[in-house]
Amino acid sequence: MRGCIIRTAALSVLAFCLPDLAQARLVSITVERQEAAAPAKPGAPAYQILRGRFRGELDPTANAIITDLRQAPRNARGKVEYSATFAIAVPADPKQASGVLVYDVPNRGNGGVRADPDGHIRVVSGWQGDIPATDGVQTAEVPVAGGLTGPAFARFMNMAPGTRSLPILVGFSRTGPGPVPATLETRRALLFRQSADDRPAIPVPPRDWAFGNCTAGAFPGTPDPGWICLRNGFDPRLAYSLAYTGKAPKVLGIGFAATRDLNAFLRHAAADDAGTANPVAGLVRWTVATGTSQSGNFLKSFLNLGFNADERGRIVFDGMNPNIAARQLPMNLRFGIPGGAATLYELGSEGTLWWTHYNDRARRRGISSLLDRCEATGTCPKIMETFGASELWGLRMSPGLVGTDARRDLPLPANVRRYYFPGVTHNGSTTGGFSTTGEALPGCVMPGNPNPSAMTLRALQAALVDWVRSNKAPPASRYPTLATGDLVDPNSWAMRWPAIRGAPRPDGKINVFLDYDVGRGFDYQDLSGVPDFLPPRIRQALPSKVVRVDADGNEVAGVPSVQALVPLGTYTGWNVLAQGYGAGGGCSFLGGFIPFARTRDERIAAQDPRPSLQERYRSHAGFVARVKAEAARQVAAGWLLPDDAATLAAQAEASAVLQD
Repeated sequence: MRGCIIRTAALSVLAFCLPDLAQARLVSITVERQEAAAPAKPGAPAYQILRGRFRGELDPTANAIITDLRQAPRNARGKVEYSATFAIAVPADPKQASGVLVYDVPNRGNGGVRADPDGHIRVVSGWQGDIPATDGVQTAEVPVAGGLTGPAFARFMNMAPGTRSLPILVGFSRTGPGPVPATLETRRALLFRQSADDRPAIPVPPRDWAFGNCTAGAFPGTPDPGWICLRNGFDPRLAYSLAYTGKAPKVLGIGFAATRDLNAFLRHAAADDAGTANPVAGLVRWTVATGTSQSGNFLKSFLNLGFNADERGRIVFDGMNPNIAARQLPMNLRFGIPGGAATLYELGSEGTLWWTHYNDRARRRGISSLLDRCEATGTCPKIMETFGASELWGLRMSPGLVGTDARRDLPLPANVRRYYFPGVTHNGSTTGGFSTTGEALPGCVMPGNPNPSAMTLRALQAALVDWVRSNKAPPASRYPTLATGDLVDPNSWAMRWPAIRGAPRPDGKINVFLDYDVGRGFDYQDLSGVPDFLPPRIRQALPSKVVRVDADGNEVAGVPSVQALVPLGTYTGWNVLAQGYGAGGGCSFLGGFIPFARTRDERIAAQDPRPSLQERYRSHAGFVARVKAEAARQVAAGWLLPDDAATLAAQAEASAVLQD
């Protein structure tokens, strides 16, 4: 059996069935558009931007790890075909190319390329087969496995009062169409409603709902496989869940193979089957992949499933940076939802979550590691894992650090570095600068967290390239651990949360890590295969840890930004949902901000235990001096690039902090 891995409780009897990838390859590449791009900065190379489509074919036996590939249509050669879009930024003068290819995994199809200041080739491509083809979006066309059915699931919440019909949508923000129902008979499906306080689910009688659209007419409306209609309308205070049988699944796992085959082609091939030249032939010596959030989850699953070995067994990516990626990607399963976001009943955390070999006793799933397959083939990359506070609070990141029992720190292999961004929201602030009020965040109680992580990430990604290209070791890992006392339970007492009058408290804001059961036939460690049933049964809640805080309420571990070193308030990785279903609980994976008082008198009047801005920095000039000093120290330590330090100094000068 190819493409499989058998893990047991004893590493000494670990057995592998390694994939034969000899027939997995890119068949053709077509550049459809070409445009010039100015240098990223003075003195840097000018670029050409190439956009087009590539086509590949897969041997179903050699790529059997891809769920439902064997049932997909085949061409005359017995292969399964796919195609995807790409964009490549390459120096106009090949002599100015650095030899490094950086592949940025698009997030939900979003991602572009531009001139690189260091002469690196930049590449993006389509991999998500459930995204409609749209200009400017990276997409993939994958086949449908006709004749197959399986469990499908969708949730509905926060509907407007008086709503009687809703479309069946799945994924983040419920933007993509759900699987097509195999039948419109409601007696063969289950619709149930549930309150936010986790009271038992209440089934809706089959006679009271329909697969149909009744926005323009009475119940049951017009039959429609993409909609449901409720006889007496939906209650906005409740969430509704639909479990049904879907048909004709797309073979979404092909997206992993498409990414492997494109990058292997760009790295090694001279031309495609028709003789079309590889547009970067001879220019690539090293490859690095980056992915943020969903795209970082993609990289973890890509590696776990063995796709970092190409059709000839060569390494695809020499380095990887899964950024703010707390889970694996639920894509290589029937009716997968790669665009999800760790909401209730959503799969993604069931797979292997750790880099070391860990025995998942709490879920009775044996010993595994994300590196099992690449270790067996000698194709493990250098890995730089980066993440922040909201991944612990909102995306269930804790097991990757301390396992499912949260009893001990899991060690990191020699090829893995880990860096934690304390006190940031998911992906850090996109605005940056030095805000004393926070950012607009209408759905949450607290203002949005203005603490950024982008500048630290830039410095670390540059270090990753150096690590790959010259074997120059990056800074030592810096992240919270149980051993140092920095990882604690997610409550005010354990965190040592300060008593800030009128401010929310962190208690009850964690996205609880749940142990899901979807049947015995599912491959949990690989997050692959076909669930026996949906929604998942909840077997138990497992412990999660977060980072303790100082007297200001700011986290104490990791690699702080200059904003965190020269704080203007308390920066949290959690927030409070202001309204709608679940109001009062955690506000998704968004962080918050509690500003410091400006003066001592204002602080005393507000009964705020945290020193005011004036008590900390005395004046605007004092604040700017602190920013410059901390930025210089961060540059010296390798956590900040000099250009970004200059930007921070200018932002501090222009800020309103303690200005008259």
